[in-house]
Amino acid sequence: MANWTMRKRLVGSGVAIGLAVALLGGAGTAEAQLGRPGAAAPVTYTNHWEMFGGITFADFQAGQAIPERMNLGGVEFNGTRWLTGRWGATVDFRGDAGTTEILPNPYEKNRALVYREAIMGGGQMRWLKNQYAAVNLHAFGGVSHGNFEEGIVAAPQEVGLYTNRTKPYVALGGSLDFNRTAYLAIRLSPDLILEDYGTELREYFGLSGGVVYRFGQRAKKKK
Repeated sequence: MANWTMRKRLVGSGVAIGLAVALLGGAGTAEAQLGRPGAAAPVTYTNHWEMFGGITFADFQAGQAIPERMNLGGVEFNGTRWLTGRWGATVDFRGDAGTTEILPNPYEKNRALVYREAIMGGGQMRWLKNQYAAVNLHAFGGVSHGNFEEGIVAAPQEVGLYTNRTKPYVALGGSLDFNRTAYLAIRLSPDLILEDYGTELREYFGLSGGVVYRFGQRAKKKK
């Protein structure tokens, strides 16, 4: 059931990105027909740097035997250096927390607090763009550290939780940037999260939303 739920969420994210791409492709035609401007100033995407900050949502399973997935909420920050108009290198940080059900135990506890932090690096590709919006694709990889013993009186493994550990962590996804000015945009970014805190690789859904700030102009190539 969990895998089926995950597939539905991923399909929904794909449909959302597909609709965004269709709208982006048609935006230029609508602008020409209606004479309606996009952002206040021309958006040239010639920025050298880009900073993103926002809030995140993700699901997670905090123990190998815990049957129910939990919800995590937190923050995400990343910085990108655009090497060209299409390719960029990114460093990404995420921190989130939430409560999860635990296995039956004699300690009269039925939920525990879990939090984790992830640091990743990787690349972004600016796939489609116009005056109104841009669609980016990204692949980030790094490590995530999880804390599973906050607020419980037992050892984590006694109630079905993982022990505190640091494991590989991967985020594959895309983002849709709605331009407000040449320098500011609103971003919505779904992700497929891969991790192996337990004995197998598991897949989760992540979603973040926030503000992008672009700055610094890339040097023009000499003719």
